[in-house]
Amino acid sequence: MRRAKRQRKHLRTEGPGNSLFGKPFDGGKRMDHGVPQQQHPMEQQQPLYHPQHPAMMRLYEVQKEVASLGPQVCTFSGMQNDRDYKRLERELTRLLLEVDQVDTEGKPELQGARKRAAQEVEGLLRYLEENATHPSRLKIEELSTEARNLVDERVVAPQRAGGVAEISDELVDTLQELVLRLTQVKTEGRVPLRKARYRALTRLCAVQDVLEGRTQQQTLSLPLSGETHEAVNRINQVMVKVSMARSQLVALLMGLSGRDSCAHLSRILTEMQVELDALDVSGDPAIRNYRKQVVEEINGLLKHLDLEVEGDDTRRYDLAHNNSIREIEAVRAHVSHLREGVLRHCMMGDLSFRPKAELQSLLTHLDQVDTAKNPCIREARRRAVVEVQAIITFLDLREALLCRQPGPSEHPSHRAVWLVLGSLSDLQAQVLGFDGKRADKSYMMLEELLTKQLLALDAVDPQGDETTKVARKQAVKFAQNILNYLDMKTDEWEY
Repeated sequence: MRRAKRQRKHLRTEGPGNSLFGKPFDGGKRMDHGVPQQQHPMEQQQPLYHPQHPAMMRLYEVQKEVASLGPQVCTFSGMQNDRDYKRLERELTRLLLEVDQVDTEGKPELQGARKRAAQEVEGLLRYLEENATHPSRLKIEELSTEARNLVDERVVAPQRAGGVAEISDELVDTLQELVLRLTQVKTEGRVPLRKARYRALTRLCAVQDVLEGRTQQQTLSLPLSGETHEAVNRINQVMVKVSMARSQLVALLMGLSGRDSCAHLSRILTEMQVELDALDVSGDPAIRNYRKQVVEEINGLLKHLDLEVEGDDTRRYDLAHNNSIREIEAVRAHVSHLREGVLRHCMMGDLSFRPKAELQSLLTHLDQVDTAKNPCIREARRRAVVEVQAIITFLDLREALLCRQPGPSEHPSHRAVWLVLGSLSDLQAQVLGFDGKRADKSYMMLEELLTKQLLALDAVDPQGDETTKVARKQAVKFAQNILNYLDMKTDEWEY
């Protein structure tokens, strides 16, 4: 590593690397599905020096190797301690040394060609290092490690110790929170970062599916008694193996298994299926149903064993042209148009514009969007749903405030809650129309005013009045939802 750095300094290259033929390396930005678009040597500008010169021929050989390494560098999504990173760095450093050893005989044309070749290799090295050490890549690794430790402690370790893992709602909720935090990691459009985020998300979501499936299985009154039929004992034995395979799969997905492999586990699960298929259930419906449930669980585990290949499919994590994302964006554009109309009519004091039916139809449309279990598409849909719901709750509260007719017997505390709701309605209108960043003064002002309304609700004493207790609780939830919506609008989330 030190030698490589000394060598790079010795070459004193400046700026982004240029190719041997005068075309600069662009850091992997000019891509088609994650692969840099390389020009064929014959299509590029011809070198000024004779191509049969030994120095030029050697530089041509280097250029060919660089062209083969470029796509690998531009889609590498790992860390600096990964084997592939060390291999790519080693290969590029070797090419850099070979370029430096080319004898230019002091001729400017050859010196220029050598410099451009060195700059291109330098550009790839720089891009490789930048992505592996990028703050977003480190954040992805940090969240992955947090999830790995959690699953190891709660699921894998108890199984290895011969016990039973307790799958609690708290564990499932914590995993869901980690998924949400991963979807919010910014990638700046870089393919390696998108790929790293997608791979981390797919594995964590797969673990969620496995654990949630296991939670449902625990609620069944199974396995059946062995006295029911001789085949039941065999199915019970397979079910024990399935439980062990489930733990192995979770360990594989989270990188906690040093010995097992996806192919080995797939072979074991397939053998279980063959064993179950060979059983004679003698037409007993209960046993047939039992076997069917175990087979379905095995199939559920098998579907998660192809994630390694799936992670290399650029279309999975580069969502710019994804049909579901386009559909969600079309809904969001429609929602934005309706929101502007609602706010415009409210400013004029006209409450007749109430497109609730249209908004409800958009919610139905979003519910039908196919997410293909992609966590990023799921999050995009969730955020679009929140945008629609924010307008609906705003219209509902405006209508409630307009129709409110307090009687003389209304409890003073209940009246205080409604006064706060009136203030919250005005603030929600400002939040719906807000289009800035968290550093803006208007954002900080809105956040402060909403917090003050929460404090005002906290200061309301129900004095034992049940109606006031319920109203205050709902008002607090409403204020928190407005704050959450404001945060969502300003978190600069990306697909």
